[in-house]
Amino acid sequence: MSKLWGGRFTKGTNKLVEEYTASIGFDKALAEEDVQGSLAHVTMLGKCGILPQDDVETIKAGLNKVLEKVRAGEVVFSVADEDIHMNIEKQLIEEIGPVGGKLHTGRSRNDQVATDMHLYLRGRVVELVSLLHELQESLIVQAKDNLDTIIPGYTHLQRAQPILFAHHLLAYVSMFRRDAERLTDSYKRINVLPLGAGALAGTTFPIDRHFVAEQLGFDSVYENSLDAVSDRDFIVEFLANAALIMTHLSRLSEELVLWSSTEFSFVELDDAFCTGSSIMPQKKNPDVPELVRGKTGRVFGNLIGLLTVLKSLPLAYNKDMQEDKEGMFDTVATLTGALQLYAPMIATMKVNKGRMREAVNTDFSNATDIADFLVGKGLPFRQAHEVIGKTVLYCINEGKFLLDLTLEEFKQFSPLFDENIYAVLQPEAVVNARNVYGGTATVQVEAAIERAETALLEANKWVTNHVGAVL
Repeated sequence: MSKLWGGRFTKGTNKLVEEYTASIGFDKALAEEDVQGSLAHVTMLGKCGILPQDDVETIKAGLNKVLEKVRAGEVVFSVADEDIHMNIEKQLIEEIGPVGGKLHTGRSRNDQVATDMHLYLRGRVVELVSLLHELQESLIVQAKDNLDTIIPGYTHLQRAQPILFAHHLLAYVSMFRRDAERLTDSYKRINVLPLGAGALAGTTFPIDRHFVAEQLGFDSVYENSLDAVSDRDFIVEFLANAALIMTHLSRLSEELVLWSSTEFSFVELDDAFCTGSSIMPQKKNPDVPELVRGKTGRVFGNLIGLLTVLKSLPLAYNKDMQEDKEGMFDTVATLTGALQLYAPMIATMKVNKGRMREAVNTDFSNATDIADFLVGKGLPFRQAHEVIGKTVLYCINEGKFLLDLTLEEFKQFSPLFDENIYAVLQPEAVVNARNVYGGTATVQVEAAIERAETALLEANKWVTNHVGAVL
């Protein structure tokens, strides 16, 4: 039998079964992690006296040769060898002979594949946190450049109250900070070693799991062998975190699509991040944010897909769990691609400050401040609310805005109005009146930018400290 596990079988595998059950088409992405895990494993086998040191050195040399070929793209992966583990082992045996078959002593493909995925996802999380930090930095730079830019703030996509554009951008900085924090927190659950759990019950060989963990940079090992081979919580958690990041990117994408439209004309995305129309030469389409918005659905789907796979599985390993990888790989690629594009797209975005100011000057988003003005004169807020509602209705009927009204027109709605109302209604006054922690007043936004920069500087230390732990 050509299969490494074929001793018990009297027939070869049906070709359709072979093709249907093989995972090498996608788990070849784990080739480097598989070799790295094997190097640590065989080193431990030698340390514990399970394999002779000569065999250990021969196997290590062979694995390093296979790793070189993998990196050079010289390895031809075979469906007949099913998965990345069997393919690597087959390559090893071809490289050094039968002694390569000793590598699998004291382990199973069940704990091996789990180890590979922990190694893979550990590295990707560090990269994604770094990309999130780059996006935050781009947003902070734009915020600093727009401390004097006022934009209509919206609720229900209706103009609500004027705010600093910087304040709006900092909202996304906060979202992406939480996203990065969730990923960094998940790292401690990813960085746990399953190797040594065997197929499900451990192994009869006197292995040293903690030694392997130390070699591979894991913080701890799984306490229970059944849990070690069947746990995919760390992937589910990653997919959930990724889905939330894509949700935030999708919300920002929606705003960029709106803001870059002729109807808004608040921003212009750089040509490098847009495409044109094959039939309408005047078009400049915001394809990157549109596609990010669209790809959010596939990340959601990958999360739901894995949850559905896991929901009815008995312990320990089941072939169903082969379905844990494609969605993970796809989510990593989708999210990485989006973040790689977003930071430079935000950094090169042009802000139309004049158009934003024009929008603020031609709406009723300063109406709430009239109510606050009247409350300051002693009028109960509910009565003030009614007064302003009638004032706005009058303006709509007369084709005016609040700053267009004369004092006499104001007074027909309340005798409490005086000439100070005009200063109160200026966009800068409206913005700076919100001088509370987290508010849109310039002084508060300046402080928020400082806090964001400090937090980002501290968060970058985590990336620096963990890059070295990634193989």
